[in-house]
Amino acid sequence: MVGGSNGLPSERRPEHRPWGLASLVASGFGSGYSPVAPGTAGSAVAVLLGAGFLFLSPWVLALAAVVATLGGVRAIRAARVEGDPGWVVIDEFAGQFLALLALPRPSLAGLLAAFALFRLLDVTKPGPIGWADRQGGTWGIMADDVIAGVIAGAIVWTVRWGWPGVLD
Repeated sequence: MVGGSNGLPSERRPEHRPWGLASLVASGFGSGYSPVAPGTAGSAVAVLLGAGFLFLSPWVLALAAVVATLGGVRAIRAARVEGDPGWVVIDEFAGQFLALLALPRPSLAGLLAAFALFRLLDVTKPGPIGWADRQGGTWGIMADDVIAGVIAGAIVWTVRWGWPGVLD
């Protein structure tokens, strides 16, 4: 069965990706358009940005987390996103920024731990993360990643408290 003018079967048709400022923000400034693992790509870009923000000040990173969350809600609505398409990764930015807030300063071990924990929680969606994901809508898209970021940050903070210097 032919799906459309591109001649691809309908089940293999590329995902629709709208353009414009709202879509640019929702896609994590294009990182969500990665052909492989867009959520991981978005999280990786967010770690790099977050490390820079954290280097400037934890307050800059906290402000970036708030802006990514509230700006993400606005961008997702403005882009008229339906469902939770893979190209929307602004939620990964918000969650990753929150996970990084548990670090007093950027370090390779700390950044890797925050990244890995956030991705693990975001992919497996245990407990409240899965519940938030099932809520759907704009807030559902954002909430599961925000909750995953808070939990990942709490784990990173606990590790830092229990084993001082291990993530420095």
